[in-house]
Amino acid sequence: MAGNSSRKGAVRKQKKGPSVGTGGKRARGLSGKGPTPKATERKGHPAARRAASAERRSESPQRRKGVPGRNSDAPELLVGRNPVAEALRAEIPANALYVAVGLSADERVTEAIKLAADRGLPILEISRAELDRRTGAILHQGIALQVPAFQYDELPDLLELVRTSTTIPLLIALDGVTDPRNLGAVIRSAVAFGAQGVIIPTRRSAGVTATAWRTSAGTAARIPVAQVNNLVRALRDCQKAGLSVAGLDADGDTTLDELPFAADPLVIVVGSEGRGLSRLVGETCDVTVSIPMSGRAESLNASVAAAVTMAEVARIRRLPESA
Repeated sequence: MAGNSSRKGAVRKQKKGPSVGTGGKRARGLSGKGPTPKATERKGHPAARRAASAERRSESPQRRKGVPGRNSDAPELLVGRNPVAEALRAEIPANALYVAVGLSADERVTEAIKLAADRGLPILEISRAELDRRTGAILHQGIALQVPAFQYDELPDLLELVRTSTTIPLLIALDGVTDPRNLGAVIRSAVAFGAQGVIIPTRRSAGVTATAWRTSAGTAARIPVAQVNNLVRALRDCQKAGLSVAGLDADGDTTLDELPFAADPLVIVVGSEGRGLSRLVGETCDVTVSIPMSGRAESLNASVAAAVTMAEVARIRRLPESA
């Protein structure tokens, strides 16, 4: 009968009163979350990924890899068994030699350690993980040489050196050459053919990095390298100082075998292998010069073109009539 507490199912299993709630989660769930973030601020959104990629591209490659940039005062690491051995053989400036723990030594490693010890350089054993971190995980073959940041000269100091030189002035300027190996090769040729200095722009140009040091075979320590903010202005300053400017151009006004001004104070301007001289630089030159070649090759590597031109200038200056 109704109200009979003895009937099965009629017994209340829980006392009346408050029970454990949700802690306000339902109420918070119903409240607003504010304005929707911009697409570039929403993680995983295509616009956010594109913005992050653009930011990474705007950084220098050296910065992305964890290697000091060329304008940094921090030292750089030259890596690899052959490059390190060659650099120590050429006696380029260095601060320390890093060797990975447990590295299996071959003749290059043995030579590098001996050369570093002979120069009194610290030889430091570090783990491969630490060497990976320091080099930005590039292939280092278990050995790295720390080289100091290169000290650039000022253009006025270079022009003063030219003014007081006892030989006919010759400077080399690079326009848009971004490969440090090309820069190192040009520096090596400049020393070999008696140039007084090299001029490079601050932007869109290779700097004297560890790679350039190695390619120059240490000659970067024997010649001033001036870094300028504006190459066109620097070339005009050279002209005011009495130097003629000759730019290498496939469509030049004249050919190398008829190079004017070779026996006079001269600046040779080398453009990039791809686009050659920039428009303003080409317009600033007193003359543009092409290198005669067979039709089987369209152009020369920038460092090769520079070496060929410097060799021709040196040959002309050795002639009796130019003495």
